[in-house]
Amino acid sequence: MNKQEKDILNTLYHQSVNNQREISELSGHSLGVVNKSIKELMNKGYINEKCAVTPKALIEFKEKAPKNAVILAAGYGMRMVPINTETPKGLLEVNGEVLIERTIRQLHEVGIYEIYVVVGFMKERYEYLIDDFGVELVVNEEYTTKNNLYSVKKVLNHLSNTYIIPCDIWCDKNPYHHHELYSWYMVSDLIDDDSTVRVNRKMELVTIPKAAGGNAMIGISYLLDDDAQIVKGRIEKLCSNSANDGAFWETALYDKDRMFITARVVHSWDVVEINTYEQLREMDSDSNHLKTDAIQVISDALSVSADDIVDITVLKKGMTNRSFLFSCKGKKYIMRIPGEGTDQLINRRNEAMVYNTIDGRHICDDIAYINPDNGYKITAFLENARVCDPENNDDVCKCMKRLREFHDMKLKVNHEFDIFGQLEFYESLWDGSPSAYRHYRQTKENVLSLRPYIEAHVNEKVLTHIDAVPDNFLFVKDENGNEDIRLIDWEYAGMQDPHVDIAMFCIYSMYDREHVDKLIDAYFTERCSAETRIKIYCYIAVCGLLWSNWCEYKRNLGVDFGEYSLRQYRYAKDYYKVVQDEMQKLEDN
Repeated sequence: MNKQEKDILNTLYHQSVNNQREISELSGHSLGVVNKSIKELMNKGYINEKCAVTPKALIEFKEKAPKNAVILAAGYGMRMVPINTETPKGLLEVNGEVLIERTIRQLHEVGIYEIYVVVGFMKERYEYLIDDFGVELVVNEEYTTKNNLYSVKKVLNHLSNTYIIPCDIWCDKNPYHHHELYSWYMVSDLIDDDSTVRVNRKMELVTIPKAAGGNAMIGISYLLDDDAQIVKGRIEKLCSNSANDGAFWETALYDKDRMFITARVVHSWDVVEINTYEQLREMDSDSNHLKTDAIQVISDALSVSADDIVDITVLKKGMTNRSFLFSCKGKKYIMRIPGEGTDQLINRRNEAMVYNTIDGRHICDDIAYINPDNGYKITAFLENARVCDPENNDDVCKCMKRLREFHDMKLKVNHEFDIFGQLEFYESLWDGSPSAYRHYRQTKENVLSLRPYIEAHVNEKVLTHIDAVPDNFLFVKDENGNEDIRLIDWEYAGMQDPHVDIAMFCIYSMYDREHVDKLIDAYFTERCSAETRIKIYCYIAVCGLLWSNWCEYKRNLGVDFGEYSLRQYRYAKDYYKVVQDEMQKLEDN
């Protein structure tokens, strides 16, 4: 049977019809297609002369009936800022009903009780579904670093006549059925510039260029067993290659320029994917989840109503925080929300003190609000800003010049960033767990042995940024069109040897020895002494271990920084050796 014949057979099985015209209206196919399909169904033995389904058709319905469902609920839902800092998107309430609960009830209505919910972010919040709805939770431990391709991989053994459903879907009418005769992927009739597929006349989903305007991808799919087996094999192969860590599970549905399963098109008002705060506001302006702490802070700080806060857009998730861009009364701002575990890492009162010290000096971004208790911060958005390119020598030289100018201001605050103390502190946050690195104890001992040399060569401590990495140098234009450089993100700033900032720039940029020396020379235009250069090498080793310990703590919270964490540990080991070699050269001379 082709798709049209299956649609018409399904109509005949589930609906009481009197003539072909009614079949046409119910199935959505033309009268000509209906007449042709009825003849074929009779010839193939699926219906009799009275258009009643035959035992052969009943066997077909039974074999292809849905067995189970998989609901994907592991991700952060990053576009749902600021709600996702308090509630996982599957538990958002719309019109008085929780999204995932509505989906589960709709599945129950058609007899599907074998339901697997793949969880990750805030997984504990979904636990009640086990008791209330009888679902099985499947934990995706890799949700922080991989996309939902890996969530589906967790349930491959269950894929057979299966619905795959995103957790952030609101279906006005129940889209699930007791019977399905073919595999499909759901899109809507809404044209979406972000979509990469379009339905052609054959009801195939073909790929299109970005921004060409395709059918909005809903994400619900049904896979018959035969097609599920194909998807299983493809997902296993895709997941074996780390290049696919960011891939969606739909990648497994494509054969070159089209999906190998058919399209199911629904009206845009029948099924809605709720991805953003503003989409939720459009769906249910009275939703309790719209009343978040972040929105209230913005309202109070800028003296506006929640309705004035528009164009909310998630920014790239940082290493410490989550941030989002928003507009309010014609101006753009960035709201920073501290990330997981940062309450133990950062003293927000010290940070607020730093911003107070540098206020009005045109060093940093313009602060509209900062809370010294919880770290919420609102800054004016700098239009057309770009970050420093650590591989661009001109950029780097300008940033070092700006950094030197800041250090030469010799600003003071009442707190110090104690590198060695913080190194021990981050290790203490492991709660007794051993380091992931086999030689950690020896590496730490080596690094700590550098302390006497460092302390003997510190000339003066001033306010130091500590996190002076390329991403925190913003190139902007002032009101006269002149280029300016602003340093942002002063969370770790405190009194310290300013040369620490040079080391921090190096290790974040993952510089090799040659680039490290070039950076030092860019900062010390008057020539750097051998003793100071060795001290900076010491800082590279110490700061490498410092951030390696920080990464190990964050990894215990489920946040992994990949190569960055490994490279920091290598800086600790490698630059201890560099220091030993350079000190030996000094002695020999």
